[in-house]
Amino acid sequence: MRIIIGGAGRVGTELAQALRNESKDVVLMDNDSRAVKSAQGLDALVIQGDVTHREKFVEAGIEDAQVYIAATQSDERNLLSCALAKHAHAKATNGSGSKLTTICRLHDPKLVAESISGDLKEWTTVDFVINPIDGAIERLMSGLRSSAFEQVIPFGSGAYILELDVTADAGDVTFSTLRESGKRIEGDMPLIVGLKRQSEPGKIPNEDDKILPHDRIAVATTGEASFNRILRIFGHEVVDFPVAPKVAIFGAGQVGIRIAEKILQLGGSVTIVERHLQKANSLAGAKIASNSNLEIIHGDHLDKGLLSEIEISSHDIAIAALTNDNESIAATLLASDLGVERTGLILNSTDLVNVVRRMGITFAVDKNRIAVDGMLAKVHTELPGPYAVLSSVSDVVGICLPVTEKVKFIGKPLADSGIPEWCKVAFIQRQTTSGFETLRPSPSKTIQLGDRMTIFLPPDRVSDLEKRFKV
Repeated sequence: MRIIIGGAGRVGTELAQALRNESKDVVLMDNDSRAVKSAQGLDALVIQGDVTHREKFVEAGIEDAQVYIAATQSDERNLLSCALAKHAHAKATNGSGSKLTTICRLHDPKLVAESISGDLKEWTTVDFVINPIDGAIERLMSGLRSSAFEQVIPFGSGAYILELDVTADAGDVTFSTLRESGKRIEGDMPLIVGLKRQSEPGKIPNEDDKILPHDRIAVATTGEASFNRILRIFGHEVVDFPVAPKVAIFGAGQVGIRIAEKILQLGGSVTIVERHLQKANSLAGAKIASNSNLEIIHGDHLDKGLLSEIEISSHDIAIAALTNDNESIAATLLASDLGVERTGLILNSTDLVNVVRRMGITFAVDKNRIAVDGMLAKVHTELPGPYAVLSSVSDVVGICLPVTEKVKFIGKPLADSGIPEWCKVAFIQRQTTSGFETLRPSPSKTIQLGDRMTIFLPPDRVSDLEKRFKV
C-alpha cells in the first residue's frame, strides 16, 4: 500500500514512521527545506515541494497511491491538497484505478462541524477529517486521576490502556513472573499488554516474563474505577478523584470551552479565567453561560492577586487551555504553587510533554500524538475501532479487529482461537441492545460473530494479523 503524506512536521513524520513500521510504502512531501532535511532519516521517499502543486503528486507516484493524508498546519492547504490529490489520481489512472482515500487534518471548529454534519464531504470530497481536540480532552480527564500515568488511551466502551512505571514498592509483582504474580494478586493480576525495560525494545510479555522495578508497562483495564487498584498493585500512591470536581480553566478558546462543557456534563463546577475582554464577553453571551455551575472571570491567569481572589486553592483541578504552550505551563505551575492539587495541559509541542511531567504537572496530553492515532485508524478503514501506538512502550501497537463470518474461530473459546503468541488480546467488545460492552479476554471466553477484539502486537505484524481476520 502506497500512502502519500502532505506535511513533514511532527504529525507527518511520526505518522510516516508508524506506517513504515508496518512496512507500508510511504511518500512524505513538504515545501520547507528544513522539514525535508529533518525527515531524511526516515526510511521513506521524501520530496520537497508544494502540496498544492499537481506535478509533486505525479512525482510522488499518485497513480499507485491508495491513501493521501493532509497533515500541514493550514486547513485551507489541507483541503485543497486533498481535492487535488483525488483529481490527480483519477487523471493518472484514467478513472480505472482503485479509489484514493483522503484524510484531512482540520483545526477550525466550523469546518469540523461541517464534517460532522456531512456537508464537508459533499463540497470537498474529503473522506475523513481528523481533529484531535475531543480525543485529547478525553485522555486528559482520565489521566488527571493520577500523576503516575504516563498515558491513558481510551479504546471505547469503557476500555482503557494505562501506561505507567512499576515502582520498588510493588512487592507482590516485582522479581516474579507474570504467572507467579497472578497467584498472589487477589482478584486477578491486571492484564499487561506491553513491557518496556531500559535500553531494551518494547515487547508483548508472556507468562514467563518477570516484572522488575522501573519497568514501564501498558495495562488493559475496564472502567475508571479500576485505576486505583492498578496504581496500588504497581506501587503507586492513590489519591481519590473527586466525584464532582471544582475546576479552574485558563483560557476561553475552543479547547477551554470544550473542557468546560465536559466537566459540567459530569456534574462538576468550572471557573474560566480569560485575559482578553472580548473572549470573556463572548463566552458570557454563549449558551453555556446559563449553567449555574460556570463562573467566567475576566483577568490575567498569571495575576496572583486575582487567583487568590477567586480562591484558586479551593479548586480540585487547574487546566491551562491557552494557545501558547509556554503560557499554559506557567499558568498551571502557578496554580500548583498556590495549592491546586491536580494540574493538566493540552500541548501543541510533543517535546514538552515529558518535560512538564518532571516539573510536577499531573498530566499533559500531546495533540500531535492524538492526531497520529486518529490518522492511523482511518488508514486502516476496515478496522471498526481505535488504532494506537503506545507512546512510552515502544514497538507495540493496539488495533481493533472485527469478528466476521470469514473468521474460522467463531464459537470457539479464546484459548482455541489460534491467536498467535506474538500478540495479546486486551479486550473483547460485544454488541448489546444498548451498545458495546467490554469483556475481559479470559481463555474460556467464547468468541461470537460481531465481536470486536482489541489486540496488541508488534507493528510489523499488523498485516499478518489482518490476514488472519480476513480484513
